[in-house]
Amino acid sequence: MEREMDLAKRAKIIEWLKTEIVDQMAHLLKGIWEGSHPKIIDGLASLVSCSYILGRRLGISFRSLDEAVLEKMKKHRAEGHQLEEWYGDISALEEHMRKR
Repeated sequence: MEREMDLAKRAKIIEWLKTEIVDQMAHLLKGIWEGSHPKIIDGLASLVSCSYILGRRLGISFRSLDEAVLEKMKKHRAEGHQLEEWYGDISALEEHMRKR
């Protein structure tokens, strides 16, 4: 019985985190629409933190997620992603994450 309660609780938390990501995306888009720098930062920070926590609840360590992001940036850079070619965003994020 206790194991079933724990599984139900874990499933409920995962569902809540998924809805939180959608809610924070709406918050971010509203902040962009309004041109509100504080709302944009808050929305982005909430999305990033919710993503990390959702990953953890799904059994993915923060380190694994960091490594996956770095690998994705490396792949994008190697493929000549437009954000890298036009603005250098990919290598800037990669450098930022490596310095942490």
